[in-house]
Amino acid sequence: MEKAIVLTAGLLDTVDAKTAHGLIRESERFQIVGIVDSKHTGKDAGEVLDGKFRNIPVFESIEKAKEAGPTYCIIGVATTGGRFPDFMLKIVETAIKNKLSIVNGLHDYLSAREDMVALAETNGVKLLDIRKPKAFKDLHFWTGEILNLQTPVIAVMGTDCALGKRTTTRLLIKSCEKAGLKAQMIYTGQTGWLQGGKYGFIFDSTLNDFVSGELEHSILSCDKETNPDLIFIEGQSALRNPSGPCGAEFLLSGGAKNVILVHSPKREFFDMEEHFGKIPTLESEIELVKLYGSNVIALALNTENCTEEEYLSFQESYRKRLGIPVLLPIQQGCDPIVDMLKSLIK
Repeated sequence: MEKAIVLTAGLLDTVDAKTAHGLIRESERFQIVGIVDSKHTGKDAGEVLDGKFRNIPVFESIEKAKEAGPTYCIIGVATTGGRFPDFMLKIVETAIKNKLSIVNGLHDYLSAREDMVALAETNGVKLLDIRKPKAFKDLHFWTGEILNLQTPVIAVMGTDCALGKRTTTRLLIKSCEKAGLKAQMIYTGQTGWLQGGKYGFIFDSTLNDFVSGELEHSILSCDKETNPDLIFIEGQSALRNPSGPCGAEFLLSGGAKNVILVHSPKREFFDMEEHFGKIPTLESEIELVKLYGSNVIALALNTENCTEEEYLSFQESYRKRLGIPVLLPIQQGCDPIVDMLKSLIK
């Protein structure tokens, strides 16, 4: 794996840095050797993220981080609308001048900026805009072949954005593997690819007519080439988030008859913006999934802003209220539902 540093520039401890968070937890495509974030200089990135030491130092600047020997600088933030934060552009220029190739997962392409292109050429480095759409010739249209798929498909969906759907999916796969099950993940975002995902596509960069087909193609390719026991789909946004509703495709086009729903007990409004509207009740979300022909088989909790006492209390109350298993993926892992997942295998 090539060595890489991740740029968060003061946002490491915010939800905007979820790309960095994923890479700190795990990456099979890059060896992460440092984070550039002046706010947390001198700390370990894992300890900033969730209190777990991961031997990934936080550096004050690109120049300091360069001492770790990286080849790449990854943009570690996922901003609203995928726009490049202006204050980061100067830091990116510094990275290029330090002979680092840039991996950018934002919609705001560096390769569309003439000054950045010229600077990269002068310094002999690459600008990799990984969220660029596929060429038309490479896109797939939905065929219906997935309707014959025998392998169980489980969608990990959320009641809102930035809840940890991808992280929950990866932890589910680890639990399955530990139990001797072959499980695969279909990534649907840029961070999934950055972490080393082999099967999937970047949902929000795909021409709408081909979203269903790209999803189907990813699942069928994964099934054919790996013969898994289970396939998990990494969800995006939420069925009823008005800023970007998403999820019906996983249930209808992706054939996910079972859903693990991720929820934040203390989050009241979509995207934490009051004018976006209140997040509906879990009961109504479960019923909506059922109307699509699928079942919510478990709930996973994002424990943001909760004390340990609070999240354990939420876990127990939701279990009694909803009558389904309730996971604390970060604190307790996903082992408690492995037997249930085994029961889905025909």
